[in-house]
Amino acid sequence: MNPTPQAPAPLEAPNPFVRGYDNLHIERLLLITYANDCPPCFRPVHDSQARLPDDALELFPCLFNDDFALISEGQSIPDELDERCQSTGLVRQVIYAVIGEMLNERHHVGDLYSLEEAQAMVNRLNFETGHYSRAWEISTAHLTEEALRYLESRAGNFDSRPTGLLFEPFALTDCNGTGYKLIGTPWTDDNLMKIEGRSYASLRQEQLDIGTPESLVNVLYLAALADVRLLIFDPDAAVLDGLAIYDA
Repeated sequence: MNPTPQAPAPLEAPNPFVRGYDNLHIERLLLITYANDCPPCFRPVHDSQARLPDDALELFPCLFNDDFALISEGQSIPDELDERCQSTGLVRQVIYAVIGEMLNERHHVGDLYSLEEAQAMVNRLNFETGHYSRAWEISTAHLTEEALRYLESRAGNFDSRPTGLLFEPFALTDCNGTGYKLIGTPWTDDNLMKIEGRSYASLRQEQLDIGTPESLVNVLYLAALADVRLLIFDPDAAVLDGLAIYDA
């Protein structure tokens, strides 16, 4: 009887392979001041007025609630929207907020003052974070002796069949390194169910069942979870802070 697949233990520390943000996007917000010297607040303009250019928003009075704002001067506001807005204020400035996600958590990256500036920031961040930097080179100190022997035997055997388990090794003979091509990343349950019809726990169990050492499986999982596509182990490469190190 095959053992029931066991899910990996929850990550106790941040994944050291994670870099940058996912799903970077831009949100146009209104910086609003209102009565009684309250701190300014930020609200998106309601969809019904999203067509208005910035100069039709800045320095105009508005109605707002916890979810959106509406320009009240020179604009027709339906009664049902007017009734939903209990506060009045003045739009001081239009802000283009750059928002991203990291490990499924929303992060406010920064504020810009034009759409062009915000788009330029998103382009720079996309280039420097997950889209083009999916190859890593790390020290073999992150693997046990058992895992190192496994790497040497698998990568050096050109007659070995593909694993079929979303990772394939290859040898780098000139530098004594070994690389892994990771397939179907990220290895989240949601993504693996879409492409493989199974959870990560099931994939992990099969990887272990074919003899893949656990220390290697653990590193591959962290890398794949961060959407790494190429992972190279080299004895001369630097160690990765936050990743387990094994004595030689």
